[in-house]
Amino acid sequence: MKKILNIAIALTLLAGTGSAFAQGPAMRGPAMAMHGPSHPDWREGGKIGHDDWGRGVKLDYRAHHLRRPPRGYEWREVDGNYILAAAATGLIASIILAGH
Repeated sequence: MKKILNIAIALTLLAGTGSAFAQGPAMRGPAMAMHGPSHPDWREGGKIGHDDWGRGVKLDYRAHHLRRPPRGYEWREVDGNYILAAAATGLIASIILAGH
């Protein structure tokens, strides 16, 4: 009985730590390579830098099943993330983060 209880406790602890590692805010190593660089400054209402915007690829919103952008806005894929922002100012209206 004691052995079964110890196994149950060990499995509970392992299950809890596995989800914490998978959802941790700072990805390193292979996980970061898989999801691309982190951009903590990107948020709705914030701005995307000119360099980041410039290296992004303009997306066809229909082909990617995204909502139609308002006039003056574009969808771009930057580091695997989809960003809807004003083309002239970089004001972010919406973000779909990679792997989330």
